Amino acid sequence: MSAADNVKLEAGWKAALHDEFEKSYMRELGDFLRSEKAAGKEIYPPGALIFNALNSTPLAEVKVVVIGQDPYHGPGQAHGLCFSVQPGVKPPPSLVNIYKELKRDLNIDIPSHGNLQHWAEQGVLLLNTSLTVEHGIAGSHAKIGWQHFTDRVIEVASESCEHLVFILWGAHAQGKERLIDGTKHLILKSVHPSPLSAHRGFIGNGHFSRTNKFLLQHGLTPIDWRLPVEV
Repeated sequence: MSAADNVKLEAGWKAALHDEFEKSYMRELGDFLRSEKAAGKEIYPPGALIFNALNSTPLAEVKVVVIGQDPYHGPGQAHGLCFSVQPGVKPPPSLVNIYKELKRDLNIDIPSHGNLQHWAEQGVLLLNTSLTVEHGIAGSHAKIGWQHFTDRVIEVASESCEHLVFILWGAHAQGKERLIDGTKHLILKSVHPSPLSAHRGFIGNGHFSRTNKFLLQHGLTPIDWRLPVEV
């Protein structure tokens, strides 16, 4: 039995990433997470949701890739989709600014919740480059091996799919541009939606309408960016 067989993962992604799970860094990563949990450390998101982005957005259905950094590190927030929080959790500051730009760009009413599952289920891959974090310590798992894995996810999406939109907000996400084939995909870049930078060009970037224009130009169904009133 291979290492990939033990992972609950959407079939398309599992086939494309099969070799990655056999590599020593992934075994070490798994060992590290198990030892941290055994030591009583709180790790987010819950184990079943670590690959939620890939399971919510099958490889064959990807239309848009939004690249985040690491999961929220407060209790009950992270659920495996970048920028998104679990139902019942107040939208964090960066997501509030994403909603402000949605309102400005497409006149979409701002929801009271912060759950972006509706986007994921339409083909928006909401990918953090680190898939776990320790409670209360931002970036704590940035160097344990996830970067190798998520770089490969980005490469697979770029290689396997046609006419994707890659949305890169901030310097960290823009560092992944080298993995993307810009001759067949649209790459949209701006500063990060964080309150520290959003006023320097995030608000006004028009990325939501530009994404849908590109999808329509290539005969694809645009994303319905409106989120359900309740989740």
